[in-house]
Amino acid sequence: MSSNLIDLARPVVKTMQAYQPGKPIEEAQRELGIASFIKLASNENPRGPSESILTAISAALPDINRYPDANGYYLKKLLAEKNGVGAECITLGCGSNDILELVASAYLDRGTTAAYSQYGFLVYALATARSGAAPIVVPAKNYGHDLLAMTAAVTENTRVIYIANPNNPTGTYANEQSLVGLLDGIPRSVIVVLDEAYFEYVSRPDYPDGVSLLARYDNLLVTRTFSKAYGLSGMRVGYSVSHPDIADILNRVRQPFNVASLSLVAAQAALKDERYLEQTVAMNHAGMKQLETGLKR
Repeated sequence: MSSNLIDLARPVVKTMQAYQPGKPIEEAQRELGIASFIKLASNENPRGPSESILTAISAALPDINRYPDANGYYLKKLLAEKNGVGAECITLGCGSNDILELVASAYLDRGTTAAYSQYGFLVYALATARSGAAPIVVPAKNYGHDLLAMTAAVTENTRVIYIANPNNPTGTYANEQSLVGLLDGIPRSVIVVLDEAYFEYVSRPDYPDGVSLLARYDNLLVTRTFSKAYGLSGMRVGYSVSHPDIADILNRVRQPFNVASLSLVAAQAALKDERYLEQTVAMNHAGMKQLETGLKR
């Protein structure tokens, strides 16, 4: 008789629950016998990828017997130009989710803490738990991040703060004044992860551009993704912009070839197709207005 294989796992892992993603359409079809669905669980772009992305992927297919460029040179070059930073500030990930995990792997350990908001993205809690660090869950304010309370919650053992801006799933956001207040109010030894997975959809004048704040705060790291506005959820490609020293540390714990070759190609094509992004954002704004009108009625 073998030993209990669950008991052999690390103690922190035994207390964790697996991440529960939105149910795939195929699974719902099998379970319910219904052919047609409108899936809302995962915030996927319903438009699908642009034609330019499909063309780029098709052209790259003959080379899938080769390993991808582990450094993602051309994608980093495009991202650096778009964000006005050096390529050494960019870290690529298998989705921005990967970056969240890399930060925990690099900066969290037993005896340290990580802070995140109630109703924040579940991966913050999972990444913290896997590292062995203790969580500091800051109560939400009006379902959003209370950055003043998060500032006060920081201790000498705090190494990371996770902030989703805007937040999924509550749809709230922290304005520039409150974000700068937090950055000014904490030690520079605390890494602030600003998760901007949905930033393309925000059109409020007081919404902060995290990348523009990097010049003032070297402990800030901004994560972004191609999964949402660019319609590339299935390709799993995201990135972060940070001080080069943080990028260097993340690259030390990053898996080799963590972004597939077709994902690199797709992301490069997506960045060049500005019209697609404009149409996606316009469609989302129109849909939000339709939803608000319908709910009020």
